[in-house]
Amino acid sequence: MKKIINDPTTVVEEALHGMAEAHRDLITVQFEPAFIARADAPVTGKVALVSGGGSGHEPLHGGFVGAGMLDAAVPGAVFTSPTPDQILDATKAVDGGAGVLHIVKNYTGDVLNFETAAELAAAEDIEVSAVVIDDDVAVKDSTWTAGRRGVGGTVLVEKIAGAAAARGDDLAAVTAIAQRVNAQVRSMGMALTPCTVPHSGEPSFTLAEDEMEIGIGIHGEPGRERVKLAPADEIVATLLGSIVEDLPFEAGDNTLLFVNGMGGTPQIELYLAYHSASKYLKDKGIEVTRSLVGNYITSLEMQGMSITLLKLDDEFTQLWDAPVHTAALRWGV
Repeated sequence: MKKIINDPTTVVEEALHGMAEAHRDLITVQFEPAFIARADAPVTGKVALVSGGGSGHEPLHGGFVGAGMLDAAVPGAVFTSPTPDQILDATKAVDGGAGVLHIVKNYTGDVLNFETAAELAAAEDIEVSAVVIDDDVAVKDSTWTAGRRGVGGTVLVEKIAGAAAARGDDLAAVTAIAQRVNAQVRSMGMALTPCTVPHSGEPSFTLAEDEMEIGIGIHGEPGRERVKLAPADEIVATLLGSIVEDLPFEAGDNTLLFVNGMGGTPQIELYLAYHSASKYLKDKGIEVTRSLVGNYITSLEMQGMSITLLKLDDEFTQLWDAPVHTAALRWGV
């Protein structure tokens, strides 16, 4: 195992110190229990957005804390759900009196712990609603979930719902927008290599030099099939074929295309894949008017990518374009 670390047991804590030092204008970090909050939290009268999950997917979620997106992010250990007390303390810290929306990826531990924290917050008179993200079309049930996994669509939900909260929507309206985005977004990923969790020191799975895993999860969970490596156009067609038929997306649809790296994929390959995806969608009469390309929801150093497609309407487009200022996303400010 080759990693830039000191001690496998302190990776998350030391990384959080680094985030706090690098982005002191945007965030504050608490350590007992650990969570990341907006530097100006709580924002009085604004619905607060809280998300979180296992570490190792950076910049998700801490990189998306700031104006126009999340109010707090709760990091668990690597690939491990945060605890209810972490989530509760984050919820209390950012509650501005207008209620709190929990954005939860559909993994069993995350769902249970966020539910527990919401119940504890309600006992302290904090109104909490939750949206569970389940955009992965690869498999219905997997090692970590009952039902579909929450993957790249999470970034889009956090941005669009965050913009709705920033413009002053109430908790019911922000929740409804997050639910609508989740209903209109689909994702699927693939891997060329495994990743290595620091405390284990061993790759999460094995792939031959000429193999790839189609439908991989962000923790290295198995996908639909293991196949021989293929050219980018074929890989993209496999992923997008499943995505497009699932919603389904149809000719004339206006979309946001998100090509995401899994942590170890160079940007040049992601843009090449975006070009393949753009051609594929154009051939089907599906219009792409918004885009995102880069490493935004990763799996440590895994080489691979995921593709996410969101069906846009005028409101989604307006909210996507709205100003955002976080460590990982910034425009309009």
